[in-house]
Amino acid sequence: MTTTSPQEPMISVRGVSKWFGNLVAVNEVSLDIGPGVTGLLGPNGAGKTTLLHMIAGLSAVSRGEILIMGQPVRGSVALYRSIGVMTEHQSVYDQLTGRQFVALNAKLQKVPNVDEAVEKAISTVNLLDAQDRKLATYSRGMRQRMRLAATLVHDPPILVLDEPLNGTDPRQRLEFQDMAHRLAAEGRAVVVSSHILEEVEELADTILLMVAGRLAASGNFHAIRAKLDERPYEIRIRASDSRQLAGALFADESVDSVKVEPDDAVMITTRDIVALQSLLPRAAKDSGVTLFSVEPTDESLESVFSYVVAR
Repeated sequence: MTTTSPQEPMISVRGVSKWFGNLVAVNEVSLDIGPGVTGLLGPNGAGKTTLLHMIAGLSAVSRGEILIMGQPVRGSVALYRSIGVMTEHQSVYDQLTGRQFVALNAKLQKVPNVDEAVEKAISTVNLLDAQDRKLATYSRGMRQRMRLAATLVHDPPILVLDEPLNGTDPRQRLEFQDMAHRLAAEGRAVVVSSHILEEVEELADTILLMVAGRLAASGNFHAIRAKLDERPYEIRIRASDSRQLAGALFADESVDSVKVEPDDAVMITTRDIVALQSLLPRAAKDSGVTLFSVEPTDESLESVFSYVVAR
């Protein structure tokens, strides 16, 4: 495993944009990533996967520059071999055993001692006891772990993992967290994308928050929480008497705005989810209104709302 100097970021993204026709997927993003676990957080469609593909050299930038250990990544076979990429899609060759699957990637990466590298990678993900079973017999979580072994088999200093916790249960998530920290302690840069704030809370040293193709914030978990709480939240409510409920909510200081939509849904804008959580059932009860549904208007707000409620 090769590494860079302590002063030089392992990944440097400089003013990068990516567009597909008239669609701007990534817009003027600049960031540096060094050793450790970095979480790339944002709702589906925020541009996370597109950015990861460009970092890995799988997709060209439309504008800007991406450097891996000080060198342009696109078209460099040597740099490709310094990156382990685990894509979001979980396709595997079901007819292969886990060991055969990992060995295939080792051969594609031209690893000198395939057997030794495969043994080490599978041991790292704790699947030695299942390595001779066909992938078709694996659970979703086991597939994710064996895919990670294939990503690790050539001992890359940089790991790019797109939604790696999909399909894992709570115990497997804890195991992944421990494994990611161990890999980072060896001096690697581990980049993990997710659309769920809770997933990266304990996992990442640094969180990069992407919204609508832009880098909205960066920092530790508490800094990102504070940044998210600055945003106005839009909540859609369906109730037995929308106008009665809207009137009851309008005067509360935690509510920035209230309007009744043509479909009779109540749209509320607030910057204080915690206060709204307490206000809604109380206002509905006092007004004699039945609440049918309460939902944020996008997935990123849903994850934040769930986090706050859980606290």
